[in-house]
Amino acid sequence: MINSMTGFGRGKAESAGKTIVVEVRSVNHRYCELGVKLPKVLGYMEGDLKSILKRRLSRGKVDAFVSYEDHGQKRERLVFNTDLAREYMEHFQRMGALFGLKQDVGVSHLGRCPDVLVLEEQEEDEGLLSRLVAEALELAVEGLLASRRTEGAMLQEDLLEKVGQMEVLVDQVRAHAPLVVREYRDKLESRIRELLAQVPVDETRLAMEVAVFADKSCVDEEIVRLESHLSHMRGVFQEEGPVGRKLDFLTQEMHREANTILSKANHIQTSNLGIELKTLIEKIREQIQNIE
Repeated sequence: MINSMTGFGRGKAESAGKTIVVEVRSVNHRYCELGVKLPKVLGYMEGDLKSILKRRLSRGKVDAFVSYEDHGQKRERLVFNTDLAREYMEHFQRMGALFGLKQDVGVSHLGRCPDVLVLEEQEEDEGLLSRLVAEALELAVEGLLASRRTEGAMLQEDLLEKVGQMEVLVDQVRAHAPLVVREYRDKLESRIRELLAQVPVDETRLAMEVAVFADKSCVDEEIVRLESHLSHMRGVFQEEGPVGRKLDFLTQEMHREANTILSKANHIQTSNLGIELKTLIEKIREQIQNIE
């Protein structure tokens, strides 16, 4: 079964009032290009997340977005700097004694002195956050893979239909092939006789030369190769793992054979069939660009 490179997945993990949400989107790309956007507090996890994504996904432009909410207890606490407060008091006392001032420093005055009371941010539980991010990412990736499989199944159904249409066209080309060669041989022989009307002709030699040139319009080999490529493509659809590049190569080969048939065709019906083949191949190739 084939997988698309387009998909979306979302995962959510919660614990101790903390909520992590991970969303992963992917679109088609020739290689595997990863982008991760994290809140500043989780920035240290970027490398780990990219490593996980790279192990699970082989191709596509993948963007992961991580959001973090903390609904638990406040992470800030008020810290009283005892040593600094003591130093302030000592300096106030010295100032009073030095200048003969009344000592009237109260608690509220002391509390307003710089850095005596400080709001301090508590450290995050990195172990808990790492676990939550990993859980949410796993759910998001599973959702992404499921959506890529679903779209891949629809792509495969459509591609198989087009492969079937191509097989019908190839059968029609095969049916016309003998007629094409025969008509080309008759026209060529008639033209040669017309040009050499006043010249003695060795009939055996003429027949041999005409046959040689007529054989150049034969497309039997191209038909056999096209049938082989189409059969191979059907088999690739049943393979596991990334097959996009293999399918792309097969379409290139089929395009080459269709071009050769067109270049050899001197029969209007065969030319039309060749054009239809090329049109279908282009449609297939366009869709294959989105296959992993």
